[in-house]
Amino acid sequence: MLCLMKKGMLFLFVGVCLTFSGVSALAQDVPGDYQEVLKSLDRKGDYKAGVLKVNIPRSDLKITIQGFSTPTPFGFGGWVALTKATDGSDVMMGDLVLLQDEVNPVLSALLDNGIDVTALHNHFFWDDPHVFYMHVHGMGKAADLARRVKPALDLIGHVKPEVSAAASSGGTPLDTAKLAKIAGHEGEQTGAVYKITVGRDDLGMKEHGATINARMGLNTWAAFVGTQEDAAIAGDVAMLEDEVTPVLKALRKNGLDVVAIHHHMTGDRPVVIFLHYWGRGPAEKLAAGFRAALDNIGGGHAGMSEHSDSSSQEPNDIVNAVKVTAQKDCGCGQCAAKGCDPCKGKNCHYCVAKALVVKDCGCGGCDAKGCSMCGPGCDVCKFHLAPSAAASSSGAASTKPN
Repeated sequence: MLCLMKKGMLFLFVGVCLTFSGVSALAQDVPGDYQEVLKSLDRKGDYKAGVLKVNIPRSDLKITIQGFSTPTPFGFGGWVALTKATDGSDVMMGDLVLLQDEVNPVLSALLDNGIDVTALHNHFFWDDPHVFYMHVHGMGKAADLARRVKPALDLIGHVKPEVSAAASSGGTPLDTAKLAKIAGHEGEQTGAVYKITVGRDDLGMKEHGATINARMGLNTWAAFVGTQEDAAIAGDVAMLEDEVTPVLKALRKNGLDVVAIHHHMTGDRPVVIFLHYWGRGPAEKLAAGFRAALDNIGGGHAGMSEHSDSSSQEPNDIVNAVKVTAQKDCGCGQCAAKGCDPCKGKNCHYCVAKALVVKDCGCGGCDAKGCSMCGPGCDVCKFHLAPSAAASSSGAASTKPN
């Protein structure tokens, strides 16, 4: 019997050693910078297929769907993941599982630290408590990404729910003329609701030759209800991809809550993202928040969509570029025909407009196929070659701007 007990203890000892050896070997397989990420975030994770996946499970929540108990692995395991880009930097993506009251504090923390939010939606109906899924994206060094995402992750599970005050029974009726002046657009009254709708005709979107305009759903809008002192606003913003983050920042800076970020269409070119928002407070303050969002779409901010060939959208590009000359200088001090650094090399509206005004972008020669500086679809080239193209049926070749 004693002999059997000794053998049993020996097998147990060997098993424990092998177990710890396996854990150690697994940890050694994780690159050093990714080990630091796990330590910095104080989270568990694993490294497979060149990807570090950091676990952010909502095991603190007891969720039911239609009364059916659903454990965390059923679809409530949030995460962020990192992998190496070809230049040695890291790409970070993630999906965070959030309660309603956590969504906008986490969103603000991400935006304030340079992390993009690319989608916000639900995955379930009838879930209790109701949870939302926020998709995130970042670029940089692993340690820097961990530092930037940590404030948002630390909020998860620690946001106190806000107590909403009941709507006031009296007050001044909505001053729709004042709201329209703040927003810069007139609206329509339907019962107690005043709604302002702004189209995105600047995009020149078509499908099968049909123009997709505001009445087809390509629009940004705000609906107001309540009183001048205590109003509610809800709306939708139609954005190009590079307009999403500026609009999110503008809304959050003005105290408006973002409730969804998603597509309304597939196969659309350019790609348009839609954002839904909500807010409550003095009507003029809400209208100012809406105006801040408008100022970050179209001619108010964003760079032009890139072009690979000629299209019916080109005249709209030129019109938009010229319109921007009436806008104030963005102040970046980095204008170039190829686009400034803040716009990440895209055909920035302001840069293009400035080049049109001075008649020379500095590239050394326009080309119908796009100059050497900007490549295909340079808007400055289109502008300078337009007279030559109209005069010659064979098209312009290469010319120096006047």
